[in-house]
Amino acid sequence: MLETPLHVSVTPWIIIAIVVLLCAGICFLLWKRLQKEQEEKDKAIDRYRELEVKTQSLELETIKYKLNPHLFKNTLNSIQSHAYQTYYALDKLSNVLDYILYESDKQYVSLREEIEFALSLVEINRLKVSPLFDLRVKNKIDPANALYEQSLIAPLITIDLIENAFKHADIQSADAFISIVFELKDDQFLLTVSNKISGKTAMKKERSGFGKGSFLKRLEIIYKNNYTIDQFVEEDTYISHLKINLVEHKAQMLIAGR
Repeated sequence: MLETPLHVSVTPWIIIAIVVLLCAGICFLLWKRLQKEQEEKDKAIDRYRELEVKTQSLELETIKYKLNPHLFKNTLNSIQSHAYQTYYALDKLSNVLDYILYESDKQYVSLREEIEFALSLVEINRLKVSPLFDLRVKNKIDPANALYEQSLIAPLITIDLIENAFKHADIQSADAFISIVFELKDDQFLLTVSNKISGKTAMKKERSGFGKGSFLKRLEIIYKNNYTIDQFVEEDTYISHLKINLVEHKAQMLIAGR
């Protein structure tokens, strides 16, 4: 009986082992390369997010820079048109200016602070209309609600809808009105502003146009997918309905570490 040479049976296993080692080495190199690419991708994402935050902050600062003088000018125009109520108006103006000077630079304020500011602004705008004008203002929020004192609302976020109503309302008709309602339902802040539409075309002013675009941009940057705004005409009434999900926004703020 002839003996099989040892190298005849061992050689295939050596080849297999070499092939396995080569495959393992290639897989390891590919894994390291993928790991490195993933790390670079993660760094790029982090840099992008950092840049996005800086860009958004810059946009918000630009909006605030334009917003405050714009608001101040409108407020002074309202007071000037009714000088006989100067003392009352200046008291409300003082509240408005305090808010602009000391609160508007904050990222967030409480609902109570923002609504108190909005109510002062409404009283100033009331000077534009007749004492008999139907101006309905309701704050339906329970002060005992835990969200009422939490800093979750961007300062000055309510004024665009309110000022827009006074700007475009039909204040001459007997059945003219403006309605402003603040609510807090199911952890969501709701602001509904409605007014009878004027049949007259609003007079265009020089350098007008700032307002709605910046308002919507602020909402998008600050609240992202945690808000909705509906604006529509129903018969002769223009209605704006803003809804902000405060609890969801608060959760995202905590995740983001703000």
